[in-house]
Amino acid sequence: MLESVAFSLGPIHVRWYGIILGTAALIGLMLAIREGKRFRIVPDFFMDLLLIGVPSAIIGARIYYVAFQWDDYKNNLAEIFMIWHGGIAIYGALIGAIIGTFFYMRAKGYPFLRIADICAPGLIVGQAIGRWGNFMNQEAHGGPVTESFLRDTLHLPNFIVNQMNIEGTFYHPAFLYESVWNILGLLLLLWLRRRPFLRAGELFFGYFIWYSIGRFFIEGVRTDSLDITGPTWLASLMDTLWSPMTLVFQPGVLTYGGNVRFSQLLALLIVVVLTVVIIVRRKKGYANVRYSDPIVSTKAGENNQAIKDQDVEDKGANYDSNRTV
Repeated sequence: MLESVAFSLGPIHVRWYGIILGTAALIGLMLAIREGKRFRIVPDFFMDLLLIGVPSAIIGARIYYVAFQWDDYKNNLAEIFMIWHGGIAIYGALIGAIIGTFFYMRAKGYPFLRIADICAPGLIVGQAIGRWGNFMNQEAHGGPVTESFLRDTLHLPNFIVNQMNIEGTFYHPAFLYESVWNILGLLLLLWLRRRPFLRAGELFFGYFIWYSIGRFFIEGVRTDSLDITGPTWLASLMDTLWSPMTLVFQPGVLTYGGNVRFSQLLALLIVVVLTVVIIVRRKKGYANVRYSDPIVSTKAGENNQAIKDQDVEDKGANYDSNRTV
């Protein structure tokens, strides 16, 4: 079994989870900066965006989780702030990040959907990498499986199989399923953003649709889903939509006593709503701006000066490089 602690500095333990999440955020930032240069948006903008988005995501993820597990916290409010004890949710993180960064984009005069399009590949690659933090912590896994399923059916390497052995029982590597799905999503988004038919906002919507499709099916094998008690017809609908998975997978148990996994329900709603939004925006003529069109800030003076300063720095760096050569 792999250790969750990467190294220690006296009483301070640095965990792989934090290192992996930091790496995920950095790679996502680099993708956004690189694409932002196509639209003459300076790197500092995306760095500031990250500094706002990460804390907002953590707060949103915690609020989302606590809201669904309120009975566990209502008599011990101090525990709400002890995030190191576990308890965050990815959809809450996305909601928090969107809210936090929306106001920053507005302050800078940039249209939210245009910047969200640029950030979409960074978000999905960040999630693909971040799931390996769950792997190191042996969490967010699926239900029990046999060792032969992992070795002979999925053909997984030893280090993954061994890490999925938790107290003598092997479990579905749900983290891996989602990571692979997100990597495929990254390739799709990178292809889509160079297509001339793509309109502003649709790459961001596409990211949510792709992620939610995968999350709907992968969530069904997990054993730690936040759940609710819904009407029988809704639970039956969820089971029917997920039923093709039973050809290979057994559904995970519902831990908290409900009959509907909320992440599955939310994923289904996101797919339906955003698909309708894309169609309506095109039908009604609200999606006239293409992804490749220039991005103009309403505070052009401030941002143009930043672009000029960046151009001066780039030219200076190129001049020094040429002199060195």
